[in-house]
Amino acid sequence: MSNTRNFVLRDEEGNEHGVFTGKQPRQAALKAANRGAGTKSKPDIIRLRERGTKKVHVFKAWKELVEAPKNRPNWMPEKISKPFVKKEKIEKIE
Repeated sequence: MSNTRNFVLRDEEGNEHGVFTGKQPRQAALKAANRGAGTKSKPDIIRLRERGTKKVHVFKAWKELVEAPKNRPNWMPEKISKPFVKKEKIEKIE
């Protein structure tokens, strides 16, 4: 039995778009970070609201170009984009 949870991406104005799934908020944030354009020096702010709750998980997110693993399949490029996230806080929606 998998306990996947749905997290909705929110912007600054509170508009919601895009759903990311994961067992933990961090897992969903990593998926969202891989679509973003943040860098380590200038990270994106990702706000994920868990469906069915009033909690908004706030992360700093960026991605870096790193070497692919040694045992990579033939179709995978030599450099891949790896997402990173750091949890900042949890906000409550009124």
